[in-house]
Amino acid sequence: MGLQGIVALVTGAGSGIGRAIALELGAQGASVAVNYHSEHAPGEPVAAQIREAGGQAVALRADVANVASVDAMLSEVVAQFGKIDVLVNNAGIEQQKPFLQITEADWDLVFAVDLKGPFLCTQAAVRDMVRRKARGTIINISSVHEDLPFPGYASYCAAKGGLRMLCRNLALELAPFGINVVNVGPGAIATPINTATLLDPEKVAALNREIPLGRIGTPEEVAKLVAYLASPHASYITGTTIFIDGGLMHQTGAL
Repeated sequence: MGLQGIVALVTGAGSGIGRAIALELGAQGASVAVNYHSEHAPGEPVAAQIREAGGQAVALRADVANVASVDAMLSEVVAQFGKIDVLVNNAGIEQQKPFLQITEADWDLVFAVDLKGPFLCTQAAVRDMVRRKARGTIINISSVHEDLPFPGYASYCAAKGGLRMLCRNLALELAPFGINVVNVGPGAIATPINTATLLDPEKVAALNREIPLGRIGTPEEVAKLVAYLASPHASYITGTTIFIDGGLMHQTGAL
């Protein structure tokens, strides 16, 4: 993909899609800062795997919803690698609750990680890019649910919908600086967050029937797309969401 010399920060990279993205970027030659927050999904094993394969990587623990923590993380990325070229806003959470049972704290937590986090991390990364007068790429890991309703997940859908508009707005604001902003919208992907579904054959079969390609996607497939978007080959793509969902959005009529 031509990622040699590129420095990338991937948030929430201790497991799932974020882990696959960090490993793929490292395999393609990028120097990778592997962000994590919880010790339940530590970043050091991921960074170590990249280094063992001959790449450069560092694990950085930070809370993407805390401005001081984010600023410290970005400062460390620049201290370690001299710059940042690509930011992948992957960190995210979801909560399943009927709308009338969602508390203020529930709502605030999902928005803090899923929308405020990308805002803070993007702002910090772009400041470095603009200071260096360098081109850059912001990739937000969104979801089909930035457009597709998902009853029981009102906060998640609303946050991802906000991320869709943040992408579109920042694409216009940051274009004069040569900075691309793109959303990647995964559909059903086999990650730890979907363990309960994946362990239930009936649920898997029902989900496969909903997906035109007839199967659940893998984190590695999402990672390959992100690697392309992080490369110079995708320099003319900005302000849009690229869905990777096996055709699910067309099946539901959301597009």
